[in-house]
Amino acid sequence: MEKKMSFGAKVKEAFRKFLVSLKHKPHNIPMVMLVITFLYYSLNLTHISDTTAKINVSPMGLCGFIVMLFSILSLVCFMNAFPHRKPVNIPMLVIMFIMFAAIIAADVIYNNCIVQAVFYAEKPIQITANTIYIAYAQKNIRVHEILMGVSIVLIVLLPLYAKLIRKIDTSIEVEAGKEMGEIDISSED
Repeated sequence: MEKKMSFGAKVKEAFRKFLVSLKHKPHNIPMVMLVITFLYYSLNLTHISDTTAKINVSPMGLCGFIVMLFSILSLVCFMNAFPHRKPVNIPMLVIMFIMFAAIIAADVIYNNCIVQAVFYAEKPIQITANTIYIAYAQKNIRVHEILMGVSIVLIVLLPLYAKLIRKIDTSIEVEAGKEMGEIDISSED
């Protein structure tokens, strides 16, 4: 007969199952961070596109394209770099970090183009209510750089915290096993 579990016991069991899944696949932590980083950039692409159209300096469009393309490709490289139940695929890991370097370089170049157009151009662009998207784009680029940095740190430190996660005790106590006594296997006929 099954006992009904209380809400607290259900939450505790769900957390235990989550930890068990992390023990088997600790690389899901940086994967989630990479997806969050990609989604942040993608969902704020309107401000970046409007800024590119307004400033219209040569490498800005290319930088936006590089960030989007390499963000998607780096997710694919990540999945291939950490295959399930196989050792790490080093060439894919190297390619992924090269793409990360290109993404960060593109963000820095894009940010510098904004700074040049707003502060140092012959005819600087004024940030008004109509061009506030430029300030939003600059903020989004900076936040994207920070999120990329966090993703890179999580990937680099993966072997360290994977060992720590594996040390967490996720076993459950079985009450029925305690009540069992000796089992008599002798045949009495």
